[in-house]
Amino acid sequence: MTSLDKPTTPEPGAAPADDQSAVTQAALFDAFGGIRGTVETMLPGLLFVMIYTINKDVKMSAIAAGVVAVLLVVVRLARKDTVKHAFSGVFGVGVGVAFALFTGSAKGFYLPGMIYGVCLGLAFTLSALVGFPLLGVILGPVFKENLSWRTRNPGRKKAYVKASLAWGLIFLAKYAILFPLYWWGDETQLGWVLIALKLPPMVLAVYFTWVFLAKAPPPIDVIAEYEAEEAEHEAAKEAAKAAKAAQSGQPSGQSGRHKRA
Repeated sequence: MTSLDKPTTPEPGAAPADDQSAVTQAALFDAFGGIRGTVETMLPGLLFVMIYTINKDVKMSAIAAGVVAVLLVVVRLARKDTVKHAFSGVFGVGVGVAFALFTGSAKGFYLPGMIYGVCLGLAFTLSALVGFPLLGVILGPVFKENLSWRTRNPGRKKAYVKASLAWGLIFLAKYAILFPLYWWGDETQLGWVLIALKLPPMVLAVYFTWVFLAKAPPPIDVIAEYEAEEAEHEAAKEAAKAAKAAQSGQPSGQSGRHKRA
């Protein structure tokens, strides 16, 4: 079996740049949930901020956000759609609801997500600096290349490093704005600024990822390689059986009980 770390040269006949760009765009769209996944991620938090702005009731706002998050998962299950993005959203909302109810403060709803965002920004940045970009680990299975980019596709590894660094810096810049508001700002103001900064940094990070990967060499499809090797192995086994049967004077596939005339 071909090693994932075995250096190779790009195969001739690679996909044209336009095709590679379209494939990258489709894969990113799927990996990050697309429009529906983005809406499902934003809706519970938006509902929390709206209700809290109106009545300043932390408990009612938190419960409403939690109920909506669960309903989004139920709808996906009923439609037999993928639930990975909805489940991640409901988990984050659930932790925020627990913090809000425990602390009795609207800021408690926002804090877990903010801490998670900072940790994610640091993880993206550090992984890029040490040469093991987190984005490559996340997107490798999406492109069916797994970790082959590490040593077999250096141009693609370079693109993942750039993209991971972009994600890290964008996330850290976002929370450099939000944490001063958390410490010194008004709860309602923090909520609306957080909602406003929910989508633009994500769109910017995905855009940079698309730019870097679209210009990178195409991914090495290690899944297709494995399947081809398995097919070749099976063909070799069948050929060996046929050769053995020919040497014994017995046609391939003929059972032992038909040896006698």
